[in-house]
Amino acid sequence: MPYGTTKGDSVSTPETAATIWELVEARAEATPDAVMLIAESGATSTCAQLRDDALATAAGLAAMGVGENTPVTWQLPTTIDAIVVSLALARLGALQNPILHIYRERELGVAIRRTRPELVIVPGEWMGTDFAAMAGGVIDSLDGDHRPTLLSLAEGRPTGDPSTLAPFTAPDDPATTVRWIYYTSGTTSEPKGVRHTDATLLAGGRGLAAAVDLGPDDIGSMAFPYAHIAGPDYLIMCLHSGFPFVLIEAFNPPNAVATYNEHGVTMIGGSTAFYQMFLAEQAKTPGEKFIPTLKLISGGGAPKPPELAARIRDEIGVPVCHGYGMTEVPMISQGSPTDTFEQLANTEGAPVPGCEVRIVAEDGTEAPTGSEGEVRLKGPMVFLGYTDDEATAAAFDDDGWFRTGDLGILREDGHLALTGRLKDVIIRKGENISAKEVEDLLFTHPKVGDVAVIGLPDEERGERVAAIVERAEGTDDLTFAEMSAHLNEAGLMTRKIPEQLEVVDALPRNETLRKVLKFKLRETYAEVPWTPAPR
Repeated sequence: MPYGTTKGDSVSTPETAATIWELVEARAEATPDAVMLIAESGATSTCAQLRDDALATAAGLAAMGVGENTPVTWQLPTTIDAIVVSLALARLGALQNPILHIYRERELGVAIRRTRPELVIVPGEWMGTDFAAMAGGVIDSLDGDHRPTLLSLAEGRPTGDPSTLAPFTAPDDPATTVRWIYYTSGTTSEPKGVRHTDATLLAGGRGLAAAVDLGPDDIGSMAFPYAHIAGPDYLIMCLHSGFPFVLIEAFNPPNAVATYNEHGVTMIGGSTAFYQMFLAEQAKTPGEKFIPTLKLISGGGAPKPPELAARIRDEIGVPVCHGYGMTEVPMISQGSPTDTFEQLANTEGAPVPGCEVRIVAEDGTEAPTGSEGEVRLKGPMVFLGYTDDEATAAAFDDDGWFRTGDLGILREDGHLALTGRLKDVIIRKGENISAKEVEDLLFTHPKVGDVAVIGLPDEERGERVAAIVERAEGTDDLTFAEMSAHLNEAGLMTRKIPEQLEVVDALPRNETLRKVLKFKLRETYAEVPWTPAPR
């Protein structure tokens, strides 16, 4: 198969592959007949079929002019087609720009204007949205002469004869050859283009694989968008370890659980919001595990209150292995089923292999073990910088460590515990208050379904502490007196107890991992008249 050979005419193993395409080939050689992808419809793709479909699609795309370094924007839902197209582009060495399928004209327009792709790939009509019409409108609105070609997969993937492909040649240095541009969600600022290589994504996926420690007898699940940075993270983990996963196009808890049971899934996950939905599903079958084959729940993307880990252990009967990653560094630390419950409940796990973590105090010195400071990172999974040089310069310190903007503690046992965001520290009358500390305590109240604690401008205090509580299902509103009593009983100092309480039906969230959008809350409540409640 000359069109499939790797550099030097030798085939890598899943453990040694230096590029994502080499990993695909290595897995196909190692276990050709093993299933790798399972669609909700029941359609499957074996490891060899996945490779062969990607090669045929690569030939079809090559006939359209796609080759090495060709910028391609694709906006596809979590389907087998999306993964095949992505791997076909990896085979060609294209510069990929994945866009979440939940985004609309504004976000798609930002990506196309900044990336200037030669080709834009969309699914046609999906879930009531005509993606071809939407992308076509964005392309028509572009200024200047640049007009990318629009490819709709409504009629299927483009295909061609793989024998027309030149032999695959890996870059001389996969660690420095940018092959991916992801845009940050823009939840706190304008989206930034994040530059990744195959090597950075491989390091992240292999780190995840090492932590969760699953094998060929397991079955995973992807209920989040494949176009998210966690998509290749998860795919690489499964290709590396050799186990299949179920793809969920649009997450609906009862339907997803039925699909998981149909295929005997052993690992499910998402973010904290997903964990809560799984607990609600478990409550429908008390005394009986809602997914009998389930071994563990894994996820990340949002803070995890320790109480939630305890509920999952007690009600579902499996560990929750929470991790820490971001668009810039897809895998930083990850809980493992070999961790103790205390570690799983109170940390984001140990740093994954290759990830160096430094905790930096406010004065710029390295904080002692067990002390809080900003989390800074080095390692093969760290991105190569933003598409904006000024943003890149601001993101790294003078020693080359990436500034995450997150606050955390590196414990004596080597596990990393996040304590908040630098921008999420509320400064009330000159005293620093951790929003996460208050949130974790409030989350344990039975009337609290979820909670966000924010700082709001205040003439007297500088900032006042406001708790925005999402009402727990089947309860009435938490009162200010109940909140204060609960936090007092938990031992929280009076000065940290929120001055303001708002109860809402639902907190604003993004549509990927359901992360609470605190900037929306600050916008909503900054100008709302407020009267201090009696203490």
